Amino acid sequence: MAVDHIVVLMMENNGFDRMLGWMGATDRGVDGVDPANPRANPDTVGGGQVVQAETRTRTIDRDPLHYLANALAQLDGGTNQGFVNDYVRTYPTSTPAERQEIMGWYPRGFLPALHTLAETGVVFDRWFSSMPGPTWMNRLFAHTGTSLGHVAEPGSLFHPNLHIYSERTLYDELTDADVPWHIYYGDVPQSLVLTHQWRHLHNYRAFRHWDDDVKAGKLPGYSFIEPTYFGPNQNDQHPPHDVMRGDALIAKVYNPLRANPALFARTLLIVLYDEHGGFFDHVVPPATVPPDDHTEHYAFDRLGFRVPAVFVSPLLDPGVVKAVHDHTSLLKMAAEMWPGVQPLGRRAQQANNPLAALRWRDTPRTDMPEAPIASDIQPAWALPNVKGFKTSLFGLSHHLESLIGHARHRLMARAHEALDDSHIQGRLITDRVEAFMTHQRRGQGMLARLFGWRRPR
Repeated sequence: MAVDHIVVLMMENNGFDRMLGWMGATDRGVDGVDPANPRANPDTVGGGQVVQAETRTRTIDRDPLHYLANALAQLDGGTNQGFVNDYVRTYPTSTPAERQEIMGWYPRGFLPALHTLAETGVVFDRWFSSMPGPTWMNRLFAHTGTSLGHVAEPGSLFHPNLHIYSERTLYDELTDADVPWHIYYGDVPQSLVLTHQWRHLHNYRAFRHWDDDVKAGKLPGYSFIEPTYFGPNQNDQHPPHDVMRGDALIAKVYNPLRANPALFARTLLIVLYDEHGGFFDHVVPPATVPPDDHTEHYAFDRLGFRVPAVFVSPLLDPGVVKAVHDHTSLLKMAAEMWPGVQPLGRRAQQANNPLAALRWRDTPRTDMPEAPIASDIQPAWALPNVKGFKTSLFGLSHHLESLIGHARHRLMARAHEALDDSHIQGRLITDRVEAFMTHQRRGQGMLARLFGWRRPR
């Protein structure tokens, strides 16, 4: 193996054509947008067809939905012809300009960091989300290889129906194999919905430590980075906020690595997206195997839509990989890289290992460019309340608050903040989670006492 450190940065809610489709017009052989023959979707409201076109729109008021029902409607029987009409059903008063954004793609160089890395690294143009559905489920596949049959995000602001997951995780495998790992997080780690993670909280680090860790050359074998999901610094690229906020995060992960050549020469950076976010992609998702026997609500026999996937290392020349991968390929990769790590579930066991598709250089490149950061990034919007995936994180924070003691009354006194705007709600959610993590780290957690959990190796 050519590298010692794997870093996975998983962004949110953007499909391949939208973010990297411009590469179809380059000589790299990427299956992207063909400007001479753009694809189209029918529009039952406006009539006619909505054709793929360049966009420079950075904020979208009305978020395209991407739950299982929406994704299946967008798939439209295996033709990918239902994206615009699904948006119309969700937003009957949508304008032609809004419907056009569903078919939009960013031109070369518009996203300065992502596009720099795509031109510098290896692009996987057949990397699919693990199921045709939302963020919550697809992130679980990256951590555990399954969503245990759940297809919908669980929480709502005042009536949470939280799914708590007790399955074995990649991080259990890494721990038992003595492979060091970290999860870096911007504010609220969604991975805490996995109860096994509660015994590994010493491996969680706030992203503010990233620069110092990289500068000191202290990266573990495996790092997973979760963006900031809430507040004025939200940078997950989830609409309606400025897409440049997330692009800047990509640069802030990559540039410190580049600035430490000795570390970077032993590191592979993987930039991924959890799911397509309801935006058009022209490639029909292929069939696959279900991860387990939890098929009551969905067969899990088809992958979700394509998402951007870029592998960056000074030991890699620019290229393209066309083999099919999904988020369970991360589990297969870890199993192939570190003895003792097992791929979790049937899907991961048969997944392609992305490392097997790479051609490693003998000597590191010296021409790796710095990733630019846009100079006019707009603040994240303060919405009337948190929505979608964020409501599930709200439900998770409420559950975690119920498990702590010393700070619980102080947090409960702030419950009225759930009625305020999304920025204030985000602060409450973040504080709940930080209080839980502090409580657990001090060995005072209720579950730690009940089950006698000990700090892992």
